[in-house]
Amino acid sequence: MTNNAATNNSTVRGVIRKITGPAVIAKGILGARMYDIVKVGDEGLIGEIIRLEDDTAFVQVYEDTSGLVVGQPVVSTGMPLAVELGPGLLNSVYDGIQRPLEKIREKTGNFITRGVEAEALDRHKKWDWTPTVKPGDPVTPCMTLGTVQEFRFVHKILVPPEVTGTVKKVREAGAYTVEEPVAFLEDGRELKMLHLWPARRPRPVQEKLDPKEPFLTGMRTLDVLFPIAMGGTAAIPGPFGSGKTVAQQSLAKWSNADIVVYVGCGERGNEMTDVLTEFPQLKDPRTGEPLMQRTILIANTSNMPVAAREASIYVGVTLAEYFRDQGCAVALIADSTSRWAEALREISSRLEEMPAEEGYPPYLSSRLAAFYERSGLVTSPTGERGAITVVGAVSPAGGDMSEPVTQSTLRIAGAFWQLDASLAYRRHFPAINWSGSYSLYVQLLDHWYRENVDPNYPEMRDAIRELLQREASLQEMVQLVGPDALQDHERLIIEVGRILREDFLLQNGFHEIDAYCSISKAYGIMRMVTTLYQTAEKALKAGVSVDKIIQNPVLQKIARARYTPEKDFQTYLEGVLNEINGAWRTG
Repeated sequence: MTNNAATNNSTVRGVIRKITGPAVIAKGILGARMYDIVKVGDEGLIGEIIRLEDDTAFVQVYEDTSGLVVGQPVVSTGMPLAVELGPGLLNSVYDGIQRPLEKIREKTGNFITRGVEAEALDRHKKWDWTPTVKPGDPVTPCMTLGTVQEFRFVHKILVPPEVTGTVKKVREAGAYTVEEPVAFLEDGRELKMLHLWPARRPRPVQEKLDPKEPFLTGMRTLDVLFPIAMGGTAAIPGPFGSGKTVAQQSLAKWSNADIVVYVGCGERGNEMTDVLTEFPQLKDPRTGEPLMQRTILIANTSNMPVAAREASIYVGVTLAEYFRDQGCAVALIADSTSRWAEALREISSRLEEMPAEEGYPPYLSSRLAAFYERSGLVTSPTGERGAITVVGAVSPAGGDMSEPVTQSTLRIAGAFWQLDASLAYRRHFPAINWSGSYSLYVQLLDHWYRENVDPNYPEMRDAIRELLQREASLQEMVQLVGPDALQDHERLIIEVGRILREDFLLQNGFHEIDAYCSISKAYGIMRMVTTLYQTAEKALKAGVSVDKIIQNPVLQKIARARYTPEKDFQTYLEGVLNEINGAWRTG
């Protein structure tokens, strides 16, 4: 983290010549490098060099610049914005530049004062170290030196990505702090549980693998119609009140990720407060322990300095890469990239750069792409397999999906989950618009679904999608000519479409049973609905009236299927299928 960057012996010093909001122009800074962290003013405000011209440095300051005076010093630390990596990250809440908010509160009270410094990782806590290397072993980047237990998570102590050598000595098992050396190399270097990594530079990987397994969310709409691959990317745009926060909490709680990194990037203070108060209360369904024990929160609200907002997603994705290199499946939830883009726009305007569409800088798309590209299913330099799945919330002003951030994200993300305010107003959650959303991973994952769910799963999913499309078309016709003009088979499609919308796509995120739905249970409900449609269609041809079909009690049993516990569902499914098959026998 920036606070721990030791100033070089040959300190680069300059003075403030101009202040425009969060941007400070310093002269006499010759010898500094791009993206070096600097201390600005007498209070030592943290900033980052984002442009250099001769001896002039353009600095974005991560704190409020009110009170700075032209002529005050600007001192380079000689190091870029770096993230502290090691034991103690889980169950933590940081600001946009990885300062722990709890430690800051202890120092300054309920309001963050300028220039405050706090280490991201506790320097006094001792961790029970168990070595996995011995003297004489070769050291390679990202290999495991040993382990410590962090809650229920076995935290692997990794060699920094650019370090190689041979182990000369290893500390025996025992309790040590993150700053105490635990291994010594032949060349004299010491390795600790803690190491730093620049936030803007991706950690190296050996190979990026093709996505072949789904990132399961526990939400039927997403897992069935718009799946995302493990290591994939998804955008979830939606206006105010459309349920982004609840959807993201469901992702954090029920997805098949090992670690969750939640970046609250520029969201309203009350929304971030809800996250900070609700997340610690959530129970991990895997262990029954608090969900925070495998979660990291980064809180940067809309009233905090925009420069720190711009940095927050890089801090978040670096933390995700660290756990990925330990072989974990990591879910990175960024809420929202729109606010991050607004920070880019504000800083760009302060630097007097040429604006592009709606005032955003011309490099908006490339910066978004660089962020999303840090996702993926990869093998680390040691061959450890891990994944980062990125879900970026987008908050288009007024729900305008044609604005630049949404359109740029559309070109990058593999899945697009469009939240619809009209569905939210009708209390349909998750308010995913099934006609405006899509996923590019559907065919890539078909083999996994055939192998792990059912050989006919893709065909069943396509049948469900087709029924929803036909029902939507018929609804448009009903609005023009009225329901009385429909034929019986069209009324049947409308009824089946209603069942799909209300009893399959609709999901209660606060219900103890319906909040989570396994993919096998989702497939079972799909079987009920498609079997109902096929059987009822045959009954219509045999002369059974559509009213008799619609009034059959079996439809209510299908409606109750989503509230059936997972352990009882298979028995319930078989009973409903038998009842459907015998419902309209015609002799």
